[in-house]
Amino acid sequence: MSLIDTIKNSLGGSVGGIVASALPGILEAALPGGVQGLLNKLQQSGYGQQVNSWLGRGPNQPITTEDLRRVLGTEQAQAIAQRLGIPPDDFLALLAKLLPEA
Repeated sequence: MSLIDTIKNSLGGSVGGIVASALPGILEAALPGGVQGLLNKLQQSGYGQQVNSWLGRGPNQPITTEDLRRVLGTEQAQAIAQRLGIPPDDFLALLAKLLPEA
């Protein structure tokens, strides 16, 4: 299941579809490399073990909203959340939930 499919399933309904379809473009505009850029940034920031667990087989390690806030920075998280039309804390919580699942 792709990250976008996971987002759609987690959010449900038309709002979930809108957010899911907008997320890749928004991440691409906000982060060089989009989703892959985010994964690279996480690995470079000391979260390689978590990223590798998501990409490999076996149990997926969690990541917290605060971990993501440290990696993305408050301003970048706010910018992405604003483009999605949701509060920054909701965006970070959603991302923290979805990354390990995807």
